[in-house]
Amino acid sequence: MTAEPADDPRARAAIAELAADMAAHGTARDAPVRAVMGLLGDRWSTLVLLVLATGACRHASLRRVLSELSSEGDVSQRVLTLKLRTLERDGFVERTASADVPPRVSYALTDLGRDLAGRARLMIDWVNAHEAAIHAARMNFDAAAGD
Repeated sequence: MTAEPADDPRARAAIAELAADMAAHGTARDAPVRAVMGLLGDRWSTLVLLVLATGACRHASLRRVLSELSSEGDVSQRVLTLKLRTLERDGFVERTASADVPPRVSYALTDLGRDLAGRARLMIDWVNAHEAAIHAARMNFDAAAGD
């Protein structure tokens, strides 16, 4: 039998530390920690970061590459534009428009974006390294649940 956190002084201390960390960095919906973690978990943002980590792209090229790489199907122009604006707002992507008519617009990662993309890559590598254990856990869970 395992103790509940309320019964375990170490668990209570760890939860208090977690609560203090959350209070220090914001718990609002738009707090950077919540917003960035949400971005990394959405359908397209991490893939956008990983593609832009290979070099700057124009919108149409980026959209084509994302659609080729994703099992989600094609990303709409509107959704991609919204994702790029969000990543730009948070300082991960920079948008550059040429003086040409019509302007040529390209997107590239900032230093902050390159750092985030590298950390996302580390998380992906960790998941890939533990793929067999994750599959086994899923099979065990599903068998126990009768699915």
